[in-house]
Amino acid sequence: MLDRIYTLKTVDKHTRRGEIDTPHGTFQTPAFMPVGTSGAVKALTAGDLEECGAEIILGNTYHLYLRPGHEIIKNQGGLARFSGWNKPMLTDSGGYQVFSMQDISKITDEGVEFKSHHDGSKHLFTPEKVMHIQHDIGADIIMAFDQCVPYPADKKTAADGVRRTFAWARICHEVHSELNKKENDRLCLFGIVQGSVYEDLRTQSAEEILSLDFPGYAIGGLSVGESKQEMEDILAHAIQYLPENRPRYMMGVGYPEDILMAVSHGVDMFDCVLPTRNARTGNVFTSVGQVTYRNAEHANDDRPLDPNCDCKVCRRYSRAYLRHLYNQSEITGMVLASYHSTYFYQNLMRNIRKAIENSTFDEFRRDFLKRYTGGE
Repeated sequence: MLDRIYTLKTVDKHTRRGEIDTPHGTFQTPAFMPVGTSGAVKALTAGDLEECGAEIILGNTYHLYLRPGHEIIKNQGGLARFSGWNKPMLTDSGGYQVFSMQDISKITDEGVEFKSHHDGSKHLFTPEKVMHIQHDIGADIIMAFDQCVPYPADKKTAADGVRRTFAWARICHEVHSELNKKENDRLCLFGIVQGSVYEDLRTQSAEEILSLDFPGYAIGGLSVGESKQEMEDILAHAIQYLPENRPRYMMGVGYPEDILMAVSHGVDMFDCVLPTRNARTGNVFTSVGQVTYRNAEHANDDRPLDPNCDCKVCRRYSRAYLRHLYNQSEITGMVLASYHSTYFYQNLMRNIRKAIENSTFDEFRRDFLKRYTGGE
């Protein structure tokens, strides 16, 4: 049974350095997962991701269900084989997509009815169906179906989300266990803690989800509009309930400063579309802050995107060239910018892991943020 997948290797105050074992290999933590919405990280190949140092990527259940369909992926031998990414993979539950499409979805205790953003066709996600879809997709780590409430949310709305998240998690746990018995225990299911910005609801959700004894736990419902202080306060409150011998995943985060903050509280896993989405629209993350390379100030700028980066893009191309490609809508520009930002994030995680190993994380975080913010 995949109930013990996490090995804690080093602890420095609250920060943790570990590794997680999956059927497709072991990945090191803290880890950042590039988001492959439809089975691919936009503008990058599996080989590009490997070059950047990514060890696990995320696939999106909602999008893969709609196209190409989970049955096709199953017939192709699972998402890893289908996509050519023969390393660990995680799929989300689709809960966040439902949250983000409130105008075309309806939530009940049974599940979520929604319209496809492709053709308007109606679909129903229930906890049972989400488990079957994710088992067909075949990622190494799958997520329980949850309800992520918007921010701000009144307490009743947040409490309803906690209640549904627990009820759905129980069903997911049961269905997953039955499916896994037939599949040689090949998949690992994580539970999700909800509760918006209400500490008592976070406590309730954590205690309920932990009672189901998942092999890993996620903190959901943050980075959805709340302030950074609220995010940190709720994370610090919720994470104290999560066991030390299980992975801790903060969903949908995010900015480098937020990752460093969360690592300082003991988070192991992160994901976000931000690095590659921003890159495709003319903005990249660098060691000296975000650089909007599409701006006119870079029209004759022969500097690399990041003066402190050794990725193949920064070694070869200038900001002026990237701006030119962007203005000509050349797809090469999206590829190069996406590669750099992906490399930057993976390099950040490598340096975080090294700092934890050397018991120098606080110094690393301070020095990184000083350079990243220009000393602010």
